[in-house]
Amino acid sequence: MNIKEFLDQDQKKDLLRLLTAGSVDDGKSTLIGRLLFDSKKLYDDQLATLKRDSERVGHAGKDIDYALLLDGLKAEREQGITIDVAYRYFSTKKRKFIIADTPGHEQYTRNMVTGASTANLAIILIDARKGVITQTKRHTFLVSLLGIKHVILAVNKMDLMDYSKDVFDNICNDFKEFVTRLDIPDLHYIPLSALKGDNIIEKSDNMTWYSGKSILELLESIHISSDRNFVDMRYPVQYVLRPTLDFRGFSARVASGVIRKGDTVMVLPSRKTSKVEKIVTYDGELDYAFPPQAVTVTLEDEIDISRGDMLVHTNNIPRVERHFEAMLVWMDETALDKNVQFYIKHTTNSTKASIDLIRYKVDVNTLRKDETEELGLNEIARVLISTNKALYFDPYKKNRNTGSFILIDPVSHNTVAVGMIIDRMSIKDMPLKITKGDEEKIIKGQSLISSEERQNKLNQKGATIWITGLHGSGKNNLAYSLEKSLFDMGATLVLLDGKSVRSGLSRELDFSPADRAEHLRRVAHICRILNDQGIITICSFISPDENIRNQVADIVGRDNFILTYLDADIEYCRSNDKYGLYKKAENGEIVFMPGVDIEYEIPESADITLRANEKPEIVEKVLEHIARKKIFPL
Repeated sequence: MNIKEFLDQDQKKDLLRLLTAGSVDDGKSTLIGRLLFDSKKLYDDQLATLKRDSERVGHAGKDIDYALLLDGLKAEREQGITIDVAYRYFSTKKRKFIIADTPGHEQYTRNMVTGASTANLAIILIDARKGVITQTKRHTFLVSLLGIKHVILAVNKMDLMDYSKDVFDNICNDFKEFVTRLDIPDLHYIPLSALKGDNIIEKSDNMTWYSGKSILELLESIHISSDRNFVDMRYPVQYVLRPTLDFRGFSARVASGVIRKGDTVMVLPSRKTSKVEKIVTYDGELDYAFPPQAVTVTLEDEIDISRGDMLVHTNNIPRVERHFEAMLVWMDETALDKNVQFYIKHTTNSTKASIDLIRYKVDVNTLRKDETEELGLNEIARVLISTNKALYFDPYKKNRNTGSFILIDPVSHNTVAVGMIIDRMSIKDMPLKITKGDEEKIIKGQSLISSEERQNKLNQKGATIWITGLHGSGKNNLAYSLEKSLFDMGATLVLLDGKSVRSGLSRELDFSPADRAEHLRRVAHICRILNDQGIITICSFISPDENIRNQVADIVGRDNFILTYLDADIEYCRSNDKYGLYKKAENGEIVFMPGVDIEYEIPESADITLRANEKPEIVEKVLEHIARKKIFPL
């Protein structure tokens, strides 16, 4: 066989991804090291280093410490434990393997979940001296949760129990009693000694009572090709490929199912349909593609398709929903905050998501379900999630690729959780988010959102900037200029002036002192409501009466009220009168004109006093005051 034939044959081998899980000192790393050693997959320099390290830092006495092949971190070697997930690749004549050696400690649950996320098979090790322990149950639950269909229960260190059949049988019976509560369709039991090599590569002569296969024989023969979902075609578009004007293709990895040339496909979310024109790869065109192939598909029709869209068969559509139930594994040092909107990454689609309810938290050691409002590092819970836009998903048990997702913190951009979708939730089944305490607040007319929550979300404090002064002093110019400046800086605000309010809210009122007072009282109440929502209001009103201004301040709330006086003499105001009101007042055409037939009372204690002729500086002075009062950061 020449090198080309050898490489072609190696390329055609199928790949088995497996993980090992077990308690500390159960022998996971030793088992994998022994597999590599006995299958002659070590280079001479690796073997020499292994022998030297075994004498220097090994934990196997005079024997070679095969665990050192995987425990690559300094801390792992010093403590004799596995902390990180160690990946190793090897192959035999029949199959290629990627092995993930996962930590046994409960504090590294998230590391195990990471290693198990792509695995086809799990080897759960048990120390024959200890039997089924809490960590055995925890790891088996996690394996079941992550949808791994093939599990090998490897009872290790049988050499320390005189290769006793009774010990092995008792452990198997205990494990079977527990595993019946879980969903693991393919389960195998093997007695072995990783250190001595019993039942690793070949059947052991020390356990003639065992009639099954060795670990390697089972790994080479276990059937995994049917594990992939070849029924439900899901093609989540990752990239729109446009190398020339004449070619427009949609590149992706086939998530599940089979896509064929000539298939009628539907695009989600638009639900437009077309036929597959070509399936293109680097090596040429294909008649069909299946998972996990990465291909580029072209369609017969011009359809607007972008990253995150999904191609499916018209008679087999996934769930298209915004609400769903999921099992969530929390992976962040910071505990879950249900008030945070996370980014959710699902296939090639991204949007924002919120956790509406934690149904229960699972104690991974006992499988007990506990009610909780909190979720910390390595904890697992069943939750309800809502997304800003619909996702196209299948239940995780049916399709691992379209049933899984990750949550990303919007500030740190860390991956904080991984999730497995159970199924959709209809809106009518969604829980009410109103507690008994909330109901009491509603009865009293109190908001369910605190001022601090609004302030944190809007990054500002609700306040009213009340600008007073004679007609023509430049109040509106100041108000609108101030609004533009704050808006450009990101503030959330509303501007109210006499013209806009009198055209609607105060339409029936005239300019008499009594009606003017009612008009300003209405404005004050609007400001109070908006300020309570965390919104800044800018008000431009002559408001000539000192007593009325004090009433307005009391309605709004003194702490949130900033009285800004625009000082201008009557002559300046007359020259700046764009509506000719002063002339009309002097001719008797209008009445109750402040500064003409009624007095304008200068504010006794304005928060800010500005000279109307200092136009370039007046906006900056108000902004500086707003910053000092910590209403909005500049």
